[in-house]
Amino acid sequence: MSSGYYAACAGLQAQTQALDLIANNLANVNTSGYRAQQSSFQSLLAGASLAGPSGGWMTMNPLNRAINDFNVIGGTRTDLSAGNLQHTGNPLDLAIEGNGFFAVQTAAGTLYTRNGNFRVSTKGQLTTSEGDLVLGVAGPIAIPGGELAVSPDGTISANGGVAGKLRIVEFAPGSSPAAQGNAFYSVPDAQVQPSPDSSVRQGTLESSNVNVVQAVVSLLVVQRQAEMMERAMSLFQSDIDHIAANDLPKV
Repeated sequence: MSSGYYAACAGLQAQTQALDLIANNLANVNTSGYRAQQSSFQSLLAGASLAGPSGGWMTMNPLNRAINDFNVIGGTRTDLSAGNLQHTGNPLDLAIEGNGFFAVQTAAGTLYTRNGNFRVSTKGQLTTSEGDLVLGVAGPIAIPGGELAVSPDGTISANGGVAGKLRIVEFAPGSSPAAQGNAFYSVPDAQVQPSPDSSVRQGTLESSNVNVVQAVVSLLVVQRQAEMMERAMSLFQSDIDHIAANDLPKV
């Protein structure tokens, strides 16, 4: 009975974490370049082994294993599928076709994003809308005044001269990008590689890849499951209280 209570508690915690994840996806549905986060679940076996009669350890029998098999969130993964490209006409709005990401220098180190809503700082450098430096193949990019042109390979030209070339990278197969907020993602340096097949589209932004309908349906399903876990915990708690009030005094 207590195992059932703990299982319901673990299930409620997992559903609460899943709710937070879905809510965050919905909150970023209008964030350019945002990649949806998806939860993965795993079984947490409480007490996989028990003390045996001789002081050693014995394997949990199938019944105990089933009772103590709790479902918890095992982690999250980033959905790297592309969002829709939306024409803006702003020469500083850039989008990527392909698997590439822009490299950005932040206070936390080099991070990667698909959000190409860029600016030119008062120092004449290309930055994100938050003021972080957008990196080129040779470091930060200085933008002189004049009409700006960006070629598909990421070369930036202004006033008839080349200002720099965007550093476009992609993640090695099997890597797991970690979300860092503001549509930024991180991976170990060893899992970053050039993205020669990606191309840059000027005057365009990429929308988030959150499927709103699917996210809302998932939200409703997870809410119902969380409510079921709450009811189960209430029932188990009632049984525990009954035993404490009526059976324990007889021991």
